[in-house]
Amino acid sequence: MPAETIQVANCFATSGKNFYNFMSRIGKQPVVIPPKVKVEVKGSFVAVEGPKGKLGQSIPGRVSAVVQKDQVVVSRQGDDAQAKALHGLTRALINNMVKGVSDGYVKKLEIHGVGFKAAVKGKQLDLALGFSHPILYDIPDQIKVTVEDNTKVTIEGPNKQVVGQVASEIRSFYPPEPYKGKGVRYAGEHIVRKEGKTVQ
Repeated sequence: MPAETIQVANCFATSGKNFYNFMSRIGKQPVVIPPKVKVEVKGSFVAVEGPKGKLGQSIPGRVSAVVQKDQVVVSRQGDDAQAKALHGLTRALINNMVKGVSDGYVKKLEIHGVGFKAAVKGKQLDLALGFSHPILYDIPDQIKVTVEDNTKVTIEGPNKQVVGQVASEIRSFYPPEPYKGKGVRYAGEHIVRKEGKTVQ
């Protein structure tokens, strides 16, 4: 049995504890604020500012956050399953924002196919993917897109969700097909190839 399965099974078997008690440990961990990052809590809104940009996030009513020196501490009201889930979720969202404005997030794409290429033109990404017309993709604010060798696209930004969404949307214009592998794929993504039909 894999070690991960044994660990989860043990948390169920622990007397007096359930799976939600095991998961709630995430919310109890304070979020460390790195140098050059500023976190401000105004009621139910958390604002984070750093070298990579500014982000904000509303937090649920049953969860609260306070800044204590160089840490953000998240607490919850109640010990039911919903409160514990919101506790861990809120802590994770704040941690993602802090990491985003300090280090940023990166997604890389690769374009495969004869004549397939990309180029950044102002605030748009110009994609030539074998269609009769180019695809012009509007680059969101706080997102930086760079292209190397016409086929390697790098997406950077402070918001983890937006960076992932932009990469997903660009990939969706021409997902990699299984026969020749043409299309847009994530860097390092494994494509299951299929053998084409042969003439007998």
